[in-house]
Amino acid sequence: MAAQSARLLVYFLTAAWLAVENEHFALASTTLSLRLIHRFSDEAAKAFKFSPSETNGSAGVSSWRKNSKDYYRVLLSNDFHRQKMKLGAHYQLLFPSQGSNTVSFGNDFGWLHYAWIDIGTPNVSFLVALDTGSDLLWVPCDCIQCAPLTGAYYSSRDIDLNEYNPSDSSTSKHLSCSHQLCESGPNCKSPKQQCPYNINYYMESTSSSGLLVEDMLNLASGSDNTSNTSVQAPVIIGCGMKQSGGYLDGVAPDGLLGLGPGEISVPSFLAKAGLVQNSFSMCFNEDDSGRIFFGDLGLATQQSTPFLPLDGTYKTYIVGVEACCIGNSCLKLTSFRALIDSGTSFTFLPDEVYEKIVKEFDRHVNATRSSFEGSPWKYCYKSSSQELPKVPSLTLKFPLNNSFVVHNPVFIINGNQGVDGFCLAIQPTGEDIGTIGQNYMTGYRMVFDRENLKLAWSRSDCQDLGDSKTMSLTSPPAGTPSNPLPTNEQQSTPGGRAVSPAVAGRAPAKPSAASTQLISSRFCLLRLLPELLLLLNIISAFKANTGVL
Repeated sequence: MAAQSARLLVYFLTAAWLAVENEHFALASTTLSLRLIHRFSDEAAKAFKFSPSETNGSAGVSSWRKNSKDYYRVLLSNDFHRQKMKLGAHYQLLFPSQGSNTVSFGNDFGWLHYAWIDIGTPNVSFLVALDTGSDLLWVPCDCIQCAPLTGAYYSSRDIDLNEYNPSDSSTSKHLSCSHQLCESGPNCKSPKQQCPYNINYYMESTSSSGLLVEDMLNLASGSDNTSNTSVQAPVIIGCGMKQSGGYLDGVAPDGLLGLGPGEISVPSFLAKAGLVQNSFSMCFNEDDSGRIFFGDLGLATQQSTPFLPLDGTYKTYIVGVEACCIGNSCLKLTSFRALIDSGTSFTFLPDEVYEKIVKEFDRHVNATRSSFEGSPWKYCYKSSSQELPKVPSLTLKFPLNNSFVVHNPVFIINGNQGVDGFCLAIQPTGEDIGTIGQNYMTGYRMVFDRENLKLAWSRSDCQDLGDSKTMSLTSPPAGTPSNPLPTNEQQSTPGGRAVSPAVAGRAPAKPSAASTQLISSRFCLLRLLPELLLLLNIISAFKANTGVL
């Protein structure tokens, strides 16, 4: 009887074991198998049609014989690049060597924000306009047609501006037409010729042209009022020999710092070199002061919205506005795409959106509409400094309940006797894509998170980002301590509670039902294993004592 029970028990346990294993093999048989191909193999080169120009500006691995020293050299270069990505940026934040301050000089310099930067060895200072709508950093250089650089020409300046001379810098190099970032390369007579550039800007008949050079941009990194670390970063610079349009009439007379997403922009060079993370921030205050930091990802409490591609690529900073609100009223059919452009002084909206906003704004304003001589603004109102009416708020709504409350949607018109009135600071544009200009960024820390393809913002007076010292209209003396880094002090977000940022990226895939079952089966098998071993020991001892087979 005991022998029969033992045999039944062994039979049962064996059947259970086989059932689990059969389930395992049945599930395993449905598992997808893939063949791995090394991306630098001959097979991959044929499949994807790699060309030598597609790998970091030098000959690609596919152009070298496998197992040759050049093949391993390029593989090693790729490994170094991945190490930089994995280990993170060398510096938390960087800013211009003369400080993180930015400043606007009002009408004198086109209402844009400017920063002092140092270029070359020995360094030369330039007061450049900050422009997120373009990519190239250019400065007046070997001038054929440039704006006046003497301080007497500008009422807000008391010293002369500088002109760049590449031959005076020991670190400058000509950029040849064969370089991967030379867009004019195909039109050059010789690949060894110096690369020319010609850029036309949004402003009517405004352009800059000249030759491209490589030189050092002098930056600094430091925190908490400690001494700053000097950092030199190689960047491509436009030697601006000939300017036209607005660049001859007071806008960016000493150059322009392009901050766009293109490969030739300064943020791109800094991130690619592993100096900082692929992000930067700017903050514009109402008193015309501001800050700029490279590598800044902003605050955990900030709101955000994803950048949108244009023609399939992220070649400029475009976001999607879901609706526009005046006061507590959100208007229907007011969605639009907008370029975030610090190089544009004011804000422009598509015609249909513009008409809905200005009419709703006009309905809420308790003031007499008026026109001011020579003013291009259509919605202006009479008032005085003693009788400024309450102006309704203007809010831009973004996905996931994120909102951007414009700090001050109007600007004041001053007359001979003081304040004459105010105007709604937006204009219509005949284009489908609007522009959020520098005036509507005021009061915010704007974060251009290129790494995660999103625009983020948080309310700020720009003083908690560093010392509150006022920026001088003259070039700071060499060796002047720079401002400390931004603090991580939480700031209130417009509209109350912040929501999760909308990050452009793929969510991790959920495990399939088959993989979940397979894990459960193996888990049960592991749970049964100790009991099985114990029972087998009992059976063996029983057989040894009774002599039953």
